[in-house]
Parts: sequence; structure tokens; C-alpha cells
Amino acid sequence: MSTTTAAPQPTAPLAATAPHPHRLTGRLRLVLAVLLVTQFMLAVDFSILNVALPAIGEGLGFSLSNLQWIATSFALSAAGFTLLFGRIGDLVGRKRIFLGSLGLLGVASLVGGLTTSPEILILARVAQGLATAAATPAGLSLLTTSFPQGPLRQRALGLSGALMSAGFTTGAILGGVLTDLLSWRWAFFINVPVAAAVLLIAPSVIQESRPAGRPHLDLPGALSVTFGLLGLVYGLTQAGEHGWTSPHAVTGLTAGALLLVVFYLVERKVAQPLVPLGVLRRRNVAWGNALGLLAFVTETSLVYLLTLYMQKTLGFSALVAGISFGVLGLGTVVGGLLAPKVIARTSTLTALVAGGLIQAVFTAALFFLGTGTASSMALLLPATFLGGAGNMLVIVGFMVTATNGLPDREQGLATGLATMSQQVGITMGTPIMSAIVTAAAAGAATATAILDGVTIAIAVNAALVVLGVLIAAVFLRAKPA
Repeated sequence: MSTTTAAPQPTAPLAATAPHPHRLTGRLRLVLAVLLVTQFMLAVDFSILNVALPAIGEGLGFSLSNLQWIATSFALSAAGFTLLFGRIGDLVGRKRIFLGSLGLLGVASLVGGLTTSPEILILARVAQGLATAAATPAGLSLLTTSFPQGPLRQRALGLSGALMSAGFTTGAILGGVLTDLLSWRWAFFINVPVAAAVLLIAPSVIQESRPAGRPHLDLPGALSVTFGLLGLVYGLTQAGEHGWTSPHAVTGLTAGALLLVVFYLVERKVAQPLVPLGVLRRRNVAWGNALGLLAFVTETSLVYLLTLYMQKTLGFSALVAGISFGVLGLGTVVGGLLAPKVIARTSTLTALVAGGLIQAVFTAALFFLGTGTASSMALLLPATFLGGAGNMLVIVGFMVTATNGLPDREQGLATGLATMSQQVGITMGTPIMSAIVTAAAAGAATATAILDGVTIAIAVNAALVVLGVLIAAVFLRAKPA
């Protein structure tokens, strides 16, 4: 398949002259630690408030219908602006964007923890989402440009993926612990010292990475893709809350799809597109991001399904259900540590296919969950551990695939696309599975009806994992020489 690439651009002198090391030096270890801590904190933010929502509603006087906006406002800004900020980092400097977004995150978290007003809390969540949209692709692009393509980058991406997935699980546990023992406000406050520590250390250890020239920003493309993603994410969140046929869901999804078509047409015409279509024509970028989308759709929505099952069928409290996911988090850490070794000894395709098959098998095993607590947990805990490990093989394989072969000047774009796939996948999974459970349970809220709905949704989840395996095997297979 032929590809069209953008003309080479000069890079900053530091990027051009600094040789890539072949082993982890002391400075690189510090760079890796700073970036990993940040990625973990950002991942925690995706889920830390989920358990705390009822307490926040009572404390600040949110109506039941408006409570979902605490999560929705974050998801809208985090997913909608990711691609734009990833490209801006390419243009003005990833380090500058990274540090600025962490400063915004710290301030927004402090404001959110101190506020007594629902309106100010929503604004703080929007600011947190914008900070996440900027910091995540900037941090990942700093990681990929700091480590040369090959084993070192694969190891760094493996650790990043493991902590990112573990952070999502940890957020659910930490949110319940902080809310029960202290206050929901500590779910905000916990970000402040971490952001401050990173801001103190990062400027002296992370090198700037940006082009020497300053290309024009594709404003029509930026606006159309940003509002298109906002429309899709809004439609998805409304579908999860009110059903796929609700006017808000249909309007958001339709408007988002139309604006993304406009974005594609704009990118065909402009001289310096936000997303060069030649990059999207690369098999590894296009299909790698498709795999990433499926990986996050399946695993994050499985957390929702099992939370529903443990609370509604087995009668667990939110805190106990959250703690149970510690086993899943441990599995993702193990998978993240194994993934670079699997890729180094075999290939990225092997990691994608093997990880997907492991995830599919152990997701399908959950089809046999029942109403007995002891027998069900004896199945659920090992299945989520092994399924999480398989999922992390896919996630690391997707990150390596989607950023492979691109020059440093386009790493912000590549990581922006990868982050967008991640965040849209997280947003899509729960509404899809929620709709399946609701339809299968036929509106009943009994333990048996919920179990029936969850079981069918788990079967769909496993089928989506198998679809990812087929995509990897068919479209990412190496061409004959």
C-alpha cells in the first residue's frame, strides 16, 4: 500500500544532535518515572469520582438528573480536545504543553475540592478534562521521542500502558476509600501534591521536543474535528443515560458524524492539514487505532458490567466491588511487564493476537457467572486477572503499532490519535453495554434479570475482542518481501 507523507521539517538543534541511547541511563530512568507517575494520575482521574457521585450530589445539592454531568463534562473535554492539543504540542513544544496542562490540572483539582457550588464544580471538571486532553498525548509523545524505536520504547510503552490501565482500576478503589474514610473532596485534592511534585522535577529532566519552524495551525480542521468529537461523546453519554433513541443522543451522534465528514473534506484541501491523510493511510496507524478503540471499549465496559453484577446480583457494596477489581489491576500490571518481552522475542502482531485470544477466552468464561457468591467469585477473580493481562498485551501492542515508523515531528499527532482512540473507547463502552443489559433485562431490576442482561453483554464483549483479533491477523500481517 502506498502512502503519502508530509515534507520533512527541520527539528530543534537539541532533538537533532542528541544521540539515542541503547540502554536506560540514569536521566532516562528519571524521565520515565516522571512521565509514568503523570500517566497514572491522569488514568486515576477517569474513574476516581464514579463511586463518589452520590456523596457529591448530597453535599452540593445536585439534582439526580444533573449528577451525570460531573462525569460527562470531564469526558466531553478530555476526548473532544485530545487530537487538537496533541497537534498543538507538535507545533509549540510538547514539554511546554505538558507542564502547562499539569499546572491547570493542579489548580482545577484544588478548586473542585474547595467548591461549595455545583456550577463551579462542573467548571473544575471541564478544566480537568482539558488538562487531561493536553497532558496525555504530550506525555506519550515525550515518552516516544525520548526513547528510540525498538526494545527501549517498547519497554517504556509497556510500563505506561500497565500503569494507565491500573490507574483506571485504582481510581475506582481509591474513590470509594477516600469518600468513606475522609470526604469526596479528597478525590480532587489528591491530584494537587502529585501535580506539584511533577512540576518541580520535570523541567530539569525532560528535554523540549518541537519543530524548529512553526507551521500554521489548520483552524477549520481543528474546529470541525473538535466539535465532531464533542458531538459523538455527548451523544454516547446521553445514550448511556437515556437510551439510544433519545433526542439528545441522536442529535449529538448525527452532528458529530457530519462534522467528522466535514473534517475529512477539509483535510483533503488545506496545505498544512491537522491530520495529514497520508498518516491515516498507513496500515499501522489506521488499524492500530481501531484495535486500541476495541481494547478500551471491551475492558472498561467489562468493569461496568461486573460492577453491576456484583452490586445488583451478589449484593456487594460499592466499596467491596471496587476493591475486587484490584485483581484486574494486578493482571494489567503483569500484562504490561510481559508485553515488551513478548514483542521483543516474537513480534507486535503476536502480542496483539495472543493477548486478544487470552482476553477473549477469559471474558467468555464469565458467561458462566451465577447467583452463588463463593462459586462466582472463584471464577470472576482469576478470569479478570488473566483477561486483564491479555488486554494489556493488546494495549501495548496497539501503542507500539500506532506510533511505529513515524518521525519525531509527527509523534504528537500519533499519540494524539492513540489517546483519542483510548478516550473515545472508554466513553463508548459503557453506553453500549448498558443498552444491551437494559434490553436483555426487559426493564426488570431483579437479581436474575440483571444477571441475564450482564451475561448477554459479556458475550457481546467477548465477540468484540475476537473481532480485534481478526483485524490484527488480517490487516497487520507483514507483507511478503
